[in-house]
Amino acid sequence: MFKNLSKTTLTAAVLTVAAVTAAVSPASASAAPAPLGDAHIAVHFDLAKGQTPENIALAPNGTAYVTFAAARQVAQLTPGGATRILATLPAPADGGIHTPVLGVAMTTGIVRAHDGTLYFLYATGTSDLTGVWRLSPGGEPQRIAALPATGLPNGLALDARTHTLYATDSVLGTIWSVPTTGGTPTAWSTAPELASTGGFGANGLKIHNGALWATNLDKGTVLRIPVLPGGRAGTPQTRATGLAGIDDITFTGRGDRILAALNGSSQVAVIQPDGTHTTVLSSAEGLQNPTSIALRGHTAYVLSAAYATAKDPNLIIAHLHR
Repeated sequence: MFKNLSKTTLTAAVLTVAAVTAAVSPASASAAPAPLGDAHIAVHFDLAKGQTPENIALAPNGTAYVTFAAARQVAQLTPGGATRILATLPAPADGGIHTPVLGVAMTTGIVRAHDGTLYFLYATGTSDLTGVWRLSPGGEPQRIAALPATGLPNGLALDARTHTLYATDSVLGTIWSVPTTGGTPTAWSTAPELASTGGFGANGLKIHNGALWATNLDKGTVLRIPVLPGGRAGTPQTRATGLAGIDDITFTGRGDRILAALNGSSQVAVIQPDGTHTTVLSSAEGLQNPTSIALRGHTAYVLSAAYATAKDPNLIIAHLHR
């Protein structure tokens, strides 16, 4: 695990991600009334322990669940800000050096089912560990579906109605589907709009209004892919462009207004249904390469992994003004 690796190895891993995130330019934005206010840092994480938060899932009682990418961990955050490590994934035999793009093993996307079961992704560059994992309350983590070791599973979404998990692959430009019971994954979409241009392609993923919505970090786009009868993938629609370094997204309500975490520029942007966007949070509020964003009621949770800044991974909480 990362906290047992040498300082040189950990630094190299951070710089690998930094080279990608810093290569993108800040998204253009014009002044507008900010829908997010009262932003403050609620939790500081420990970079020396590999606590680079990659993704977040919320529970109704105020608890949050996060993946610590560099530490290969799944953690629970209490409403009071305490951190409890629930699981540490086994390290690959080669240390993760064959993980595509990154060269380090990382836990990535996470979702929570209504019964408290957590599903998350693990990318190692090895066929014995890469894939979809499950952690039942009080249980031990287990892999329920293998994904290609040549890929980089990243974003994860859960369709509770059909008991289906969907996962983006940032290297292979694919959205995979897997039953929550596990099994062989299906390439649900391999549309060219999901492909990378050398770094991270398909990234964040959400299910909303009868479609899967995916981001493409390299291309700075938000895609809407309709779910057709029988669960098949429809033709992707590009709903927003010019969002350099876009990582994760969430929706502000039943409509198609989006909050987006822009990793490279350390910003959060609001994207209107017509595709226009404005910056609503920045490094001035403490953002350091934000990787994930989620909403519970009027409260927005934004994770920063500090991949490029290498200073202060944190959780920022803000109030959403609808």
